Amino acid sequence: MRVADLDLRELLQFEPKGGVMTFGGQRTLLFDAVALGILRKELIATLGVSAARGVLTRFGYVHGRRTAETMRDAFPWDDEGEWKRAGAKLHSLAGLVVAEVPEAKAASDGPFAEGNWHESYEAEQHLLHLGQASEPVCWTLTGFASGYLSFCNGREIYCVEDRCRGKGDAVCHVVGRPREEWGAAIDGHLPFYQTHCLDAALSELTAELKRVEQKLRAQRSAKRAPDREAEALGIIAQSAGMQRVLQLSRRVAKVDSTVLITGESGAGKERVAHLIHVESTRSAGPFIAINCGAVPEGLLESELFGHAKGAFTGASQDRPGLFEAANGGTLFLDEIGEVPPPMQVKLLRTLQEREVRRVGENKNRHVDVRVLAATNRDLLAEVNAARFRQDLYYRLRVVELRVPPLRERRDDILLLARTFMNESARRAGRKISGLTPRAAQQLVRYGWPGNVRELENAMERAVALSAGTWLDVEDLPEEIGVAPPSTYATGEIRTLEDMEREYIVAVLGGAGGNKAKAAELLGIGQATLYRKLKEIEVTKETNEKRRTKK
Repeated sequence: MRVADLDLRELLQFEPKGGVMTFGGQRTLLFDAVALGILRKELIATLGVSAARGVLTRFGYVHGRRTAETMRDAFPWDDEGEWKRAGAKLHSLAGLVVAEVPEAKAASDGPFAEGNWHESYEAEQHLLHLGQASEPVCWTLTGFASGYLSFCNGREIYCVEDRCRGKGDAVCHVVGRPREEWGAAIDGHLPFYQTHCLDAALSELTAELKRVEQKLRAQRSAKRAPDREAEALGIIAQSAGMQRVLQLSRRVAKVDSTVLITGESGAGKERVAHLIHVESTRSAGPFIAINCGAVPEGLLESELFGHAKGAFTGASQDRPGLFEAANGGTLFLDEIGEVPPPMQVKLLRTLQEREVRRVGENKNRHVDVRVLAATNRDLLAEVNAARFRQDLYYRLRVVELRVPPLRERRDDILLLARTFMNESARRAGRKISGLTPRAAQQLVRYGWPGNVRELENAMERAVALSAGTWLDVEDLPEEIGVAPPSTYATGEIRTLEDMEREYIVAVLGGAGGNKAKAAELLGIGQATLYRKLKEIEVTKETNEKRRTKK
């Protein structure tokens, strides 16, 4: 086969009804030229001209080498020279340009290859979307020609466009030479075939994306709801108290001050700490959490500060501690009130000096770490009882955030419950439609001594035990199912008689109507329960008659 024999009708194969298309035996795709022009515009706007040129040139180069390899194996060529000259013809057949096929040059006083390109799609799209350029713009085309010729000749051939319609010339003109023949003239073009120019541009892009992301976060934080970023970290903040916590968290995140997060166990203190890290300038660094109460006293120092080889039995090698591991990021010390007095002294010194000393070493190591601490204890009471150092307390409590217990944020209960329900259903592979009104009412009534953690466990249990697609009172833990009405839910003060009546009805409903079980739960005899139920029925009838008369 010769170059002149190449026919688009034979190279391009496709099913008229649609499907996979091939060009020269390899799968190919159809792209709108304007869409590619818009892509070029977006690359330049995002990465800059140099990086965009590098991306497109390298894409063209790889495309050219791939095409040369495909064409070499796809057809029985009359001679090797025909295959090598097929690149420009393929450019024309693919609709990229109308090419004047260059001739290979053997003489050392002329270019290795050269030719003219008419109707370049790249020049056309650049003019359309970006206007006239000051330099040639057919980057993918020159990359393709370089890749094709390099593969064919087994050495690097670089093509340079010295005239281009994209910068106002009448025609695009390209010259190709081996690397050694170009000399210093090719130096300005080589970076676009290499990755280091992209690395620098991508580093700049990463920094810019961080700046944009921080700006978007600031804009989102100005909106009260929905708070998607907080929700992504598992924080639901519909209640005024929790929204206040989020606002303060975002404000303190912008500075490197130490923060003490207080609140009952299970209220979500670690999630608030994680939000502070994500919203801070240290978000690209690590977030490391440790429960100080869960680590034995003898190991806590090694965990936090690390140890040297041979420092104690079992220390077979040097090991950095969590302060070093969190360098450049955030270290979250949960249950800080459990730290024993000897460790409190060492922790205070580390916070003040920003240095750690590994167990078994004599030298100090600088660390750049922001410390967040949390406790469910009253640390001020611990200070007064001489169980916690006063200087460490005030060093940790530069800013204090109190996370309210779930019973003080009832607006969040159902939102959290549905979130946990959906997560549990997804993990279990079950289809759960939602909560029945009775179940939702009991969730709001319950006091939640275990806070958010208890709610999460309750919803996981309900999903696991539910016989249908709706979670009902019977699926909830028993103590929740019999929860009495709470004055906290509405702010309404009820009479003792009303409270007793509603409590009995709630317990009976939680017991599934079983009067014997309800009496046992109430701690009264069945006869007493029957009597009280009769009184409730009489009261109900009386109230209905009064409403009827009105």
